[in-house]
Amino acid sequence: MCRWLAYTGNPIQLETVLFRAQHSLIDQSLHARLGATTTNGDGFGVGWYGHPTDIPFRYRCVQPAWSDRNLREAARAVRAGRFVAHIRAATDTPVQETNCHPFRHGRWLFVHNGSIRNFPAVRRDLILAVAPELFMGMEGSTDSELMFFLALTFGLEQEPVRALERMVGFVEETGRRHGVEHPITMTVCAMDGERVIAVRYSSETDSRSLFHSTSFRHLHELYPEDPRIKAVGDDAYLVLSEPLVDLPGVWEEVPEATAIVARGEDIQQRIFRPQAG
Repeated sequence: MCRWLAYTGNPIQLETVLFRAQHSLIDQSLHARLGATTTNGDGFGVGWYGHPTDIPFRYRCVQPAWSDRNLREAARAVRAGRFVAHIRAATDTPVQETNCHPFRHGRWLFVHNGSIRNFPAVRRDLILAVAPELFMGMEGSTDSELMFFLALTFGLEQEPVRALERMVGFVEETGRRHGVEHPITMTVCAMDGERVIAVRYSSETDSRSLFHSTSFRHLHELYPEDPRIKAVGDDAYLVLSEPLVDLPGVWEEVPEATAIVARGEDIQQRIFRPQAG
């Protein structure tokens, strides 16, 4: 389906994780190891923050990530301490720029891997639940963007995890009303420039892969001469679909039905419980 990663820490060149890592996101666009599809060539996008309180920058394109020369130049030029990147494998919706992640609203960025099952059948009911004042901000036709705007409707900017729980509960309730046994599968990430919120969940408890980095302070002790680890700082944090390097002790799998909220050195995990009604 798709692959994505989100980073917070010392400012680094985007190319560090997009191109230079052993199993970089660009490598994953051609050779995904843990995804439902090996190739993710239906567009890509990167969103980053110049300052935590600013509206984030965004670059999206429908070309395969591995063949876009402008992406390579931008990734070399841009240094950021907070960013998210996504490579897309389209399912039921067209390959077009407005369907490329990350989606943006104000300071918020959003990416998704997975699907709302039988989306054409439930799409109308879901769209009608989006708040009228948000509706004009929807540009594309994906289930992913609709999930984002439903989460905004349910209070993402105030209580992000609870809003995502309400969004998933509503999607599941709607899907089952239409006879869909397992309405949703997802790993998602929402960022506002200060927090990274990531969730791994599926209706059938068999979610797409998701990993996070362990303590970089500990990793500096394990690998004191590794320049990749030195550069990011002690409070760096990565959450991503697939590990970037094969160093022991660097990655942990995110448990099923788990939400993560990362803000600087404060990393919290909690059980993710969808809320219907």
